[in-house]
Amino acid sequence: MNLQMGEVAKDLTAGTIGGAAQLIVGHPFDTIKVKLQSQPVPPPGQLPRYAGAIDAVKQTLAAEGPRGLYKGMGAPLATVAALNAVLFTVRGQMEALLRSAPGVPLTVNQQVVAGAGAGVAVAILATPTELIKCRLQAQSALAGAVVGGPGATITAAVKYGGPMDVAKQVLRSEGGVRGLFKGLVPTMAREVPGNAAMFGVYEALKQYFAGGTDTSGLDRGSLMIAGGLAGGAFWASVYPTDVIKSAIQVDDYKNPKYTGSVDAFKKILKIEGVGGLYKGFGPAMGRSVPANAACFLAYELVRSSLG
Repeated sequence: MNLQMGEVAKDLTAGTIGGAAQLIVGHPFDTIKVKLQSQPVPPPGQLPRYAGAIDAVKQTLAAEGPRGLYKGMGAPLATVAALNAVLFTVRGQMEALLRSAPGVPLTVNQQVVAGAGAGVAVAILATPTELIKCRLQAQSALAGAVVGGPGATITAAVKYGGPMDVAKQVLRSEGGVRGLFKGLVPTMAREVPGNAAMFGVYEALKQYFAGGTDTSGLDRGSLMIAGGLAGGAFWASVYPTDVIKSAIQVDDYKNPKYTGSVDAFKKILKIEGVGGLYKGFGPAMGRSVPANAACFLAYELVRSSLG
């Protein structure tokens, strides 16, 4: 039992540090992704608030400075450590369950199953923090629209003072704890297949680079490439569910546009076409590759240093 607890502690520590590395590298990309996802559809004949990812970066820097790119990082910073700790720890426990004998490396298929199981645990923890993060990131994207166009001041529709303020307002006026778990279904639909794809691709690439199942001797460059591409596989496999999740989580509680995930999917598809389900895909992929390269490398280095 003590040995098992030791393994859990190692996974927790390595997962925490991996998560912090992932967030510092990736958060600015994430801010732009959410702004593009949550900007309102412009009236006919008018241009959208942001022409694309680069334009969103320029407008954010002009209006809010570099800090604007790190907006909403308080909530994920407080919890990304926990999320990654849970992700890697549950995956570690799933590996132990699936392993045919002690010390035997898992097959790619077994890693897919371990990733899916870890995704269930992460989705439950991620839903409230994602809701808080999306509300904070989206409010500056929505502000200009409320007052009538890109020239409007960003301060016009600032509803939330920070992460704790979002939590308080949601608990008070959006149905208590249940309000914080709005978007659980699409979050689950993102995390389970996404993590299955990510850990499957990560293991497959590591074995490919190593030329066999023993991947313990891989260099840092190989781990970074495998981790980066695995992160890309996560988003490539589940991106539309993330768009639906963001739409539902920033939806107005009193005058909702969507009745649920299926309704959001239908409406986005009808109004914006398939492209609407891939809003912000560029920055999401741009973020995912370097952020997950940093995350997996940090995890592997810390995990191996702990023995």
